[in-house]
Amino acid sequence: MQELINKANVLVEALPWIRQFYGKTIVIKYGGNAMVEEHLKEGFARDVILMKYIGLNPVVVHGGGPQIGKVLEAMGIETRFEQGMRVTDARTMDVVEMVLGGKVNKEIVANINRHGGRAVGLTGKDGNLITARKLEMKAINPDTLTPEIIDIGMVGEVAGINPAIIISLEQANFIPVIAPVGVDESGRTYNINADLVAGKVAGALQAEKLILLTDVEGVRDKSGKLLNTIDIAEVQGLIDDGTIVGGMIPKVTCCLDAVAAGVKKTHIIDGRMEHACLLEVFTDQGVGTAVAKFRQEKQL
Repeated sequence: MQELINKANVLVEALPWIRQFYGKTIVIKYGGNAMVEEHLKEGFARDVILMKYIGLNPVVVHGGGPQIGKVLEAMGIETRFEQGMRVTDARTMDVVEMVLGGKVNKEIVANINRHGGRAVGLTGKDGNLITARKLEMKAINPDTLTPEIIDIGMVGEVAGINPAIIISLEQANFIPVIAPVGVDESGRTYNINADLVAGKVAGALQAEKLILLTDVEGVRDKSGKLLNTIDIAEVQGLIDDGTIVGGMIPKVTCCLDAVAAGVKKTHIIDGRMEHACLLEVFTDQGVGTAVAKFRQEKQL
């Protein structure tokens, strides 16, 4: 009997959060181990479906780096990276679009639908969702000590988001699942970092939350302690003193940009934890690291 009471208490704890987020949009960047391990894939699908059924509007933006790498390797296409970005020629771009927009996207959609949800897969080409432009990457020439542009091919950044198709799907009670492929005004296709796309989509939708699923618990201080909250005013100082380093810098920067665009709160959480999204949204304590304007607002 006590076990049943405990389950009821969990539901009661979730009630104020369900009420607060009812009708609100939650953008989730889906990536890492959560996309690979079967029990995590099934758990994620159920989490997203539950959000939808109790009145939230989840929007999924997914990555697919490891899957792209496997297909390129199988096809004998060499992969090269510059500053963490995949150098993408025309042949590689064909594979990226095929894997992200075809295989990975449709697997996620099928998994959500198989568990009772109603998901629809999109790329940035659908409904002019993601307008892209070529990403200009700069590096210091060691000989001249001057900045020079590195051409990494068909890698882009977001020039604009047209949220009309997402809004239409939300209103029809579908769950949008978006592959981070964009197109420029001349029709060229670009591979775009999924974190950046998720942040821009969240801003365009004025989402309540942006959740980035990663393979770490969140941001840690120099002693290894998890930072539960970071005010946006503190971010640059934490980067300068070496607290936020490496691959965490673009993720936190993505959170900053989303908050600046009107997203209420952003979260970097551990996708290796079962039901991580539900724990973040519907419990008092939450999980991971939240990045927001905490000095102006005290409530989650």
